[in-house]
Amino acid sequence: MESMILTPRLALAAELVPQGARLADIGTDHGKLPIWLLLSGRLHTAVGSDIRPGPLAHAERNAHEHGVTLPLRLAPGLSGIAPDECDTITIAGMGGETIADILSNAPWTQLGTHLLILQPMTMLPVLRQWLAAHGFRTETERLCQEGKKFYLVLSVRGGGPARTLSPLEALAPAGLRSDPLAAAYFHALLQREQAVLRGMYAGANVAPERLSAQEALTAALQIRLEELK
Repeated sequence: MESMILTPRLALAAELVPQGARLADIGTDHGKLPIWLLLSGRLHTAVGSDIRPGPLAHAERNAHEHGVTLPLRLAPGLSGIAPDECDTITIAGMGGETIADILSNAPWTQLGTHLLILQPMTMLPVLRQWLAAHGFRTETERLCQEGKKFYLVLSVRGGGPARTLSPLEALAPAGLRSDPLAAAYFHALLQREQAVLRGMYAGANVAPERLSAQEALTAALQIRLEELK
């Protein structure tokens, strides 16, 4: 029997799922997140979806071995999920652009009736800008660490006004400043943006406006980090 112990990033996503939720887990893979939540008594119901039949078969076996009910759908994104069969949606382990595409193809997620718990692996600024532009408001953002790598989990809900984030807010939101890992995370971001800036200085034919924008972002990120000291 496979252990349902969650990695830190999935454990953090699990923490943000409300008690008694009706969960749809998108990209469920082996079903560990919904199975763990069902075993812990946190969920009323759960359904899992994935685009790959192999992982779904594994998830079905895991659910059976652990004695929980987990209907599974072979479908891309939320296309196999009806809006009225869930009130909470988890999407973890995908790129930020992929998550935005999934939500774009399910416009009912923008109405505010569903809580979305998202754990993007890449392209966080792109995802944050998309969410803001489509009226999603962030309720919680939390950080965790696996080895030397940081992961972020955010819970959002639609139904708000569209807005545009500054480059700093898209990269390092002020709301993260209270997180215990914020200083280390912002420092890692600053090192990355400084490396990008050095590459621009060393390169040829960098557009002046791109260079100016990178300089401004790096300086603003430095100030945000200093605010934590």
